[in-house]
Amino acid sequence: MKIDANIPSGSLEQKWDKVKFEYKLVSPANKRKFELIVVGTGLAGSSAAASLAELGYDIKCFCIQDSPRRAHSIAAQGGINAAKNYQNDGDSVWRLFYDTIKGGDFRSREANVYRLAQISANIIDQCVAQGVPFARDYGGMLDNRSFGGAQVSRTFYAQGQTGQQLLLGAYSALSRQIAAGKVKMFPRHEMLDLVIEDGTARGIVTRNLLTGEISSHAAHAVLLCTGGYSNTFFLSTNGRGSNATAIWRAHKKGACFANPCYTQIHPTCIPQSGEMQSKLTLMSESLRNDGRMWVSKNKGDKRGANEIPEGDRDYYLERIYPSFGNLVPRDVASRATKKICDAGHGAGSGNAVYLDFRDAIASMGKDAIAARYGNLFNMYQRISGDNPYEVPMKIYPAVHYTMGGLWVDYNLMSTIPGLFVLGEANFSDHGANRLGASALMQGLADGYFIIPYTIGNYLARLLDTNISSDTNAFHEAESQVKEKIDKLVSRNGSRSVDEFHRALGRIVWDYCGMSRSAAGLERALQEIPQLRQEFWEDLSLPGSGNDLNQTLERAGRVADYFELAELMCIDARGRNESCGAHFREEHQTETNDAKRDDDNFSYAAAWEYTGEGKAPQLHQDKLEFDNVKLAQRSYV
Repeated sequence: MKIDANIPSGSLEQKWDKVKFEYKLVSPANKRKFELIVVGTGLAGSSAAASLAELGYDIKCFCIQDSPRRAHSIAAQGGINAAKNYQNDGDSVWRLFYDTIKGGDFRSREANVYRLAQISANIIDQCVAQGVPFARDYGGMLDNRSFGGAQVSRTFYAQGQTGQQLLLGAYSALSRQIAAGKVKMFPRHEMLDLVIEDGTARGIVTRNLLTGEISSHAAHAVLLCTGGYSNTFFLSTNGRGSNATAIWRAHKKGACFANPCYTQIHPTCIPQSGEMQSKLTLMSESLRNDGRMWVSKNKGDKRGANEIPEGDRDYYLERIYPSFGNLVPRDVASRATKKICDAGHGAGSGNAVYLDFRDAIASMGKDAIAARYGNLFNMYQRISGDNPYEVPMKIYPAVHYTMGGLWVDYNLMSTIPGLFVLGEANFSDHGANRLGASALMQGLADGYFIIPYTIGNYLARLLDTNISSDTNAFHEAESQVKEKIDKLVSRNGSRSVDEFHRALGRIVWDYCGMSRSAAGLERALQEIPQLRQEFWEDLSLPGSGNDLNQTLERAGRVADYFELAELMCIDARGRNESCGAHFREEHQTETNDAKRDDDNFSYAAAWEYTGEGKAPQLHQDKLEFDNVKLAQRSYV
């Protein structure tokens, strides 16, 4: 297998405009001859399906939810970045590019990140035209706020429900195309395999989650927009339905998986309250604009937050990182929080720190804080029982976003021709750590502004290609899917799917979570295969595959998580450096920050599946830095 990023020649600023002119085009009349499959209806999927249908392509769109607008993008809270410099505070395309490269600890492609920064301003214009109700300042102009990893205000927001409002905008565009007959929607369908013919992606096999029907769907190209794999950890901020099955099944058909160990830990989540908890709740990073994070200077302090005087409070992020304070990037804030809690300064039961709005309310007034964060405060109070206007929030880091995903080139195509991967499902733009408010930016950039150009360049060569799902490749894929379902439903053991998933999540969190070590990763690579064997031997799975069976759905996804978790640990073990969210305890600076090894690990790790029980093969996608200077990240 050959890894070629297909990065255009020319200066960084001109690459995207240059290659857009060089791309082959498909005429409007010929676009109607092509059928495309889009899997997933979050920001990347909905925007891609709507944009491609508007151009004239016929689209089949699949989602596991009962409606496209229930995709997990709806849960994003804080905002979306764009280099518009409305605040006149020094922002620019170049600064957004540099902040993203630096925030990812110099482990992403310059060309991809610069294109993202270029496109960012267009995204805001697109969304405003769709009616997205971004916050506005007193004069009626679009407002901005700060996010971690930046010293400028470039984040556009809709109170604390930005993802929901952006998704509704994309959903409205998608709905228009559904009504026009250009998009055929398949809700409550799960992709269970990718079909390959002559080395090219030709379609997918799905299961109707209501009836159990297995069906095949052919297309000239397949777009995976299915999100990340944080639920491998069991406890994460992702919705319970978010899963990795689509990208993992594609990986096993030949799509390289890149940087699987790059998992982001978000610093501001409501702490776990019990062993039987099924997910964690994110509190937006935007809260760190006005909220101050602190702990008691006294170890084991059991006083209530309001009983601790100012002199006994340690505003540890402001103390350690005075230039950025509470707005350091997520990986930096998370590690600092864990370290200070491990040292005995944690609040409550010891697994939390305070996020305090006392000073902001005194300075700006309660009404101003409510206007910015009211729905987030209400959500916190409903979950915790505490009123954050009166008592500081308790927060702790939790698994959030995955920077790893299927490897793609500059055109967003995987190592399988005809398989394109968008949004969080790919690895391309964030490096080893995603800056806050950049996930929504990437998803919409990929769907609205990149894939409409790049997919045309691919399809222009396929004008005379006929497609059909009545072929041996499709029949064989369907047969393999049914065999796996039969294998699962034949399990008659004593342990539930969630019991196995919870046990797997604990292993991955302990040994491949906020910090990793060689010894811990070796232990994980011993325990995961053992637990996977127990899963297949002692799983209890009631019901059948011929109707609605949510236990079967979860079991198939957990089976994939076992294999993915092993690859995550293999990747983390092989990367003998610390970078961004990948923190190897053996590789840290004197101040306990991540210590990179640019001479040996300045590459994206693209892993090739080589077969059941065989070791994956590593391919190195070299990262070249011609426009930025590699440096130790510092937010002091």
